[in-house]
Amino acid sequence: MSPSLRYIAVALALALTSVLPAGADTAIAKLLGQERRGLSAMSQTRVASYLKAPAATSGYTREWLDSQRPVKGGEDWRCLSEALYFEARGETVKGQFAVAEVILNRVDSPRYPGTVCGVVKQGTGQLYACQFTYTCDGRAEVIAEPRAFERVGKIAEIMVSGAERPLTGGATHYHTRSVSPGWARVFPRTASIGTHYFYKQPTRLSQN
Repeated sequence: MSPSLRYIAVALALALTSVLPAGADTAIAKLLGQERRGLSAMSQTRVASYLKAPAATSGYTREWLDSQRPVKGGEDWRCLSEALYFEARGETVKGQFAVAEVILNRVDSPRYPGTVCGVVKQGTGQLYACQFTYTCDGRAEVIAEPRAFERVGKIAEIMVSGAERPLTGGATHYHTRSVSPGWARVFPRTASIGTHYFYKQPTRLSQN
């Protein structure tokens, strides 16, 4: 089901739940029960994204991105913006969107924390034991390029607002072309964008 159809289904389910009598033994009541159980299993970030109209990305060009107004958002927006800044600010716009997809794909996966900040900061606190190196490399996280941060902030807002994720084939991992982690020999590669390769973690395997 496309994000737009999911948005309609979720909105209808929430609306109908408020008007149906409790315990109504009807087909629609059973359907709504299934919808409620499905919603309860989803991350709050994902549910919130369905309640917004999906954003368009207009070809992932720098010109289009620069034409968008600067934004500031909540905690998830800040965490995603920082991750894109420290992990991918030297990438193309398309590459930055791809990295954002990976982070949000992890949010949706039961293998990882259910919030953007939880995913980005997973493992932080022990030197080089985190998921995103900039959070545990022992160096201060200083945003020295405000223009670059403004750009990735626009991408973060688009993505946490529910934009589609067509670039990486559901990828949960990525690495630069200059390294070759062990898991890259096991996980199927789903995309190659800019300086990064993207992979989807197989269901039957745990992360190395």
